Amino acid sequence: MKRIIFTCVFCAAAVLCPAAVSARPSSECRADNTAVYVSKRPAVDARLFRSDAVESEIARIKALLTNPKLAWMFENCFPNTLDTTVHFRRDADGTPDTFVYTGDIHAMWLRDSAAQVWPYVSLAKTDPALRDMISGVIRRQLGCIVLDPYANAFNDGPTGGQWQTDGTDMIPEVYERKWEIDSLCYPLRLAYRYWQVTGDDSIFRSDMWLTAVDRILATFADQQRKDGSRGAYRFLRVTDRALDTLNNAGWGAPVSGCGLIASAFRPSDDSTTLQYLVPANFFAVSSLRKAAEILSAVNGDAARAQRCTAMADEVEQALRKYATYEHPEFGTIYAYEVDGFGNRMLMDDANVPSLLGMAYLGDVPSDDPVYANTRRFVWSRSNPYFFSGPAGEGIGGPHVGYDMAWPMSIMMKAFTATDDDELRHCLKMLMDTDAGTGFMHESFNVNDAADFTREWFAWQNTLFGELIIKLVADGKTDLLNSL
Repeated sequence: MKRIIFTCVFCAAAVLCPAAVSARPSSECRADNTAVYVSKRPAVDARLFRSDAVESEIARIKALLTNPKLAWMFENCFPNTLDTTVHFRRDADGTPDTFVYTGDIHAMWLRDSAAQVWPYVSLAKTDPALRDMISGVIRRQLGCIVLDPYANAFNDGPTGGQWQTDGTDMIPEVYERKWEIDSLCYPLRLAYRYWQVTGDDSIFRSDMWLTAVDRILATFADQQRKDGSRGAYRFLRVTDRALDTLNNAGWGAPVSGCGLIASAFRPSDDSTTLQYLVPANFFAVSSLRKAAEILSAVNGDAARAQRCTAMADEVEQALRKYATYEHPEFGTIYAYEVDGFGNRMLMDDANVPSLLGMAYLGDVPSDDPVYANTRRFVWSRSNPYFFSGPAGEGIGGPHVGYDMAWPMSIMMKAFTATDDDELRHCLKMLMDTDAGTGFMHESFNVNDAADFTREWFAWQNTLFGELIIKLVADGKTDLLNSL
């Protein structure tokens, strides 16, 4: 993804807070209780999709928040996916079909699109339009998986694009073909949650669902790289970014075939160093179990369900054997990447699935002692991609580089926090590092929050809204209002 740096920032309340034109308006404006924060949402007639349930939820949460900046940021962020990225239509037979931009890149990532609409699923039962939109996302995702299970991002039709010359099996419907385990997991997570909330199983009563499951199982099996196989996937790109291509002539680093699933790329779209990406394998286990439950309950397909369960069991057993490391300071922790030969990569990347985000995804219990140790490790200087400075702290990654912390990591820390002081610290950082824009960004410089990447990144915006709603539901409204 391209990096965009914005150093000119503003506060929507500048008219009532003249100091807001400075490089750090947020603290000055936040201290002024008379400041009026003007909504940064598009005009009503310019919004791409409207949900009555979402609008009601925005009004409900705002009425509970007494911190004007927090209320302003919530109103801006939570509907951002609907307002700016959702392209809903129906097929000729009336079937919902939804294409979701990731934000400033007008392509649909399987990961991002699932995460972008995820916070709305809980509201879908009472809003038929919202339910149709989300079912359209799931149907589109399943169709993409059938088309190419190794691709991470797709075009809205066979339009081609800038990466068609990559050294892999590109087709014009594919925007980018970076093999990432989570690209197949996020759609299963979304579909399962949609089914739980709405009770609608029509999506699963189709050949496309069963074919997609078969594609997922076959791809995972191929990338287990057993019996010395390199698998079917190969990727090369002419680039000046080392992590935008794979070494060893496009095959990536060797793996042992121990039962884990190789992922050529991380959810950051950077290539893995050791191809058994641990948090992605945990995500595969939980996703396969969700698929098995749907197959059993809806399809009555015991054979496919058993294949999903058997693979989940195999990967889980391999994780127990290969995924941990005895750290001299933190005790037993999860490694970020392994190769099955005994080598381990000790770090974390901000992008989810991450080690920090495993409890958020439900892939490990929040009270798992190994996760607790890992959580301390990744939020410390022992993690080479943990950055701290006068503007804030957080986990980044090589995708953007040194000193650039991702708000997503701060949100994952907040989602998994059990201590109110820790939670308060995370929320304050999120509010103070928006550079006065009222939105989340891809990353910010820990030394100067006015230096940030990606002005428009819908996933992080909507995730922020999800966090605030969760905290209200958890009885943390007083904490939010104390910021």
